[in-house]
Amino acid sequence: MKLDSYWTDSAPAFAPEAHELPAQVDVAIVGGGFTGLSAARTLARRGARVAVLEAGTRVAAEASGRNGGHVNNGLAVDYADVAAKVGIDKARAWYRAYDDAVDTVARLVRDEAIDCDFMRHGKLKLATRAHQMAALERSAERLVHDGVDTDVEILDAAQVRGEVQSERFHGGLLYKRSGQMHMGRFAHGLAEAAQRYGAQIHTGTAVNRIERLGQGHVHRLHTAGGAVVTAQQVLLATGATRHGGYGSFGWLRRRIVPIGSFIVVTEPLGADRALVLLAARRTYTTVANIHHYFRLTADHRLVFGGRARFSVSSPQADAASGEILRAGLAQTFPQLGAVRLDYCWGGLVDITQDRLPHAGERDGLYYAMGYSGHGTQMSVHMGERMAAVMNGDAGANPWQGRDWPAIPGHFGPPWFLPAVGLYYTLKDRLA
Repeated sequence: MKLDSYWTDSAPAFAPEAHELPAQVDVAIVGGGFTGLSAARTLARRGARVAVLEAGTRVAAEASGRNGGHVNNGLAVDYADVAAKVGIDKARAWYRAYDDAVDTVARLVRDEAIDCDFMRHGKLKLATRAHQMAALERSAERLVHDGVDTDVEILDAAQVRGEVQSERFHGGLLYKRSGQMHMGRFAHGLAEAAQRYGAQIHTGTAVNRIERLGQGHVHRLHTAGGAVVTAQQVLLATGATRHGGYGSFGWLRRRIVPIGSFIVVTEPLGADRALVLLAARRTYTTVANIHHYFRLTADHRLVFGGRARFSVSSPQADAASGEILRAGLAQTFPQLGAVRLDYCWGGLVDITQDRLPHAGERDGLYYAMGYSGHGTQMSVHMGERMAAVMNGDAGANPWQGRDWPAIPGHFGPPWFLPAVGLYYTLKDRLA
């Protein structure tokens, strides 16, 4: 079993064109994940001199390449709860931003001819306990009533069993606008597109310190290798990465908790066996704080993930989490028996306190992050949106004007994760 992401291992590695790190650029983007690559593509198409500075050795190798492969619409939190806090109009706009984000991914795949197995078969949110169906029904009714998503549909237990070969589920809520894709191949195609339009992509280029020059947007970026880049504008697209420490990035680090999410991928099951298991080939997620999510790949493997342990990702944590997921997989699909697991990996989810993205400008620096486990589509979308903001369209940011208070007691590595995990475990058991 490889302790490596299936998405990156089964995709061609992007090879950046060789360039000396420029001394001056119009825009410097810190982070070469989906947000950074999407922004770079958009800005470069408009003629800007763009440099993407990625600390790792390959693009999209962190959260963008270490997720479950879902491209889902819908908020990470209950729409009704959000509407109660901020009002129907704002909650509706935020929900629809995720619809727009899935559309953005679909458009990029089409326009750039990216071969990444993109499909829109929907997402099915599954109830593992009978009483959870009432909450899903209320969610569906509210989404339809408020005119937010009139395509959602409640499936009963028999309908779910007709497409998910498992006895665990009592029904589900179907979001028909959701999709899925091969994350590694999408990343390769997006990076190729950004580079084709003129963006320079520099891997192995960690930014240690950012120095503001005057009161505007001009900054000097100091890299780990000693080189310095002066940029007229800077976009921070770092997510939950731990590169850069807490110096110039301390304000952001205190507002994001990096929580590990872990995934296993089976050996190829064969087309017949796979389609019996998940006939509709949707993305699937269970209703729980510590939940599972799963889907099939184009080569008929089962991708099965979840918050197996509340810890950051490391080889030891990934291996231990893999065994927990093996047990969850056996509980959900016992008919698979001792199926071989070919891949196991973990990644960091950039969780915010309100479980919603945050994007805007602070001290002359632009930023977009905090996608809270729903980042594949929103990160791509926000790359484009923030490029528009940096080009003068302040209204392009669907998350503008939101307060982002620091998380109390969070000043460094998340020491409190075990306690958070215990809290949510107990909450799920008592629900």
